[in-house]
Amino acid sequence: SLLCSCSLLLHPLHCVWLRPCTKRGRSRLPLRIREILAYMKVLLQSLYFNSLTDSDVVFDSIFEPVFWTVEYITRWFGTVFVCLVVILTTSIVVIAYVVLLPLILNTYSPAWIAWHICYGHWNLIMIAFHYYKATKTSPGNVPSEKTGNPFVAVCKKCIMPKPARTHHCGICNRCILKMDHHCPWLNNCVGHFNHRYFFSFCLFMTLGCVYCSVSGRNLFLDAYNTLEVRSSDSNNTVVASLLGCFTDYQTPVPPYTFKDKMINKSIIYMWVLTSTVGVALGALTLWHAVLISRGETSIERHINIKETKRKANRGKVYRNPYNYGRLNNWKVFFGVEKRSHWVTRVLLPSGHYPHGDGLTWELFSAKKDLVPV
Repeated sequence: SLLCSCSLLLHPLHCVWLRPCTKRGRSRLPLRIREILAYMKVLLQSLYFNSLTDSDVVFDSIFEPVFWTVEYITRWFGTVFVCLVVILTTSIVVIAYVVLLPLILNTYSPAWIAWHICYGHWNLIMIAFHYYKATKTSPGNVPSEKTGNPFVAVCKKCIMPKPARTHHCGICNRCILKMDHHCPWLNNCVGHFNHRYFFSFCLFMTLGCVYCSVSGRNLFLDAYNTLEVRSSDSNNTVVASLLGCFTDYQTPVPPYTFKDKMINKSIIYMWVLTSTVGVALGALTLWHAVLISRGETSIERHINIKETKRKANRGKVYRNPYNYGRLNNWKVFFGVEKRSHWVTRVLLPSGHYPHGDGLTWELFSAKKDLVPV
């Protein structure tokens, strides 16, 4: 095989030296330039005379500068995105305490006051806890010790063995256990050990935005109408004064102070922000809930679609090996081992570890409970 490969490599080189001799009388270029051009042609052909070269390798090579730029910008902007999340969330909390809480205490009944205070603080605690854990918890890295670990593939970027469901993150520049995606809003990868924190943060942030949007709808309408009326009155007053009939046109209106204006604008800002984030983040949360029910990650979703089509072309049916059934998938995801864990580990802050170590996975276990309840 070595002799055959050498002959294949030498064959184009023979053509390099023979072709200039046959075309010496017809070509106007000097012999040395023709030799260099022929040699460059052989080098160019050698790029695709390789059994390991495919469309993916060519695509990665061409777009490598683009990938590097996106990864560098995302890595740098990760801190900015985290600060933006903290600032926006803090602004809503400040408005809730400074503007909404006094209104609630003065207008609502004691039962509604207790409901808003209890639910609002519980929702805020869940958001802050899960966001902090999602940003600070390592998603899971491939251990350096290779003995005894079930490696099933080799990473093309790290050139190192990796377990099942592990993928390389170009932004973090390492392989992540059960990688879902890299989230710039966390400045961290979403993997085996912080996937639950990420989903819980999205869920409770969506619930908090919906809560603020629904409960503050009437306040938003009143504030918006007040600003419109005050703006119209101010314009009419200016026009009347310019026409010389200010005393006849002006009607007595209650004073509208700078504090009242800022309160109305704060309510409008809170309602618009929470409604927008609630819709966008709610769609993302719903999509991840569907993936969790199917026992797959965002990356595995694309892989499973390709495998399903490939099996269908062969007349076979592809089945996700990590789909244990909808209920079992949620139990494994949240780490629920008994019924009380639905409260202590799902509805309350909990820092427990996920099911498994992220290196080995049970296959085709849909007919039994992985974690009996």
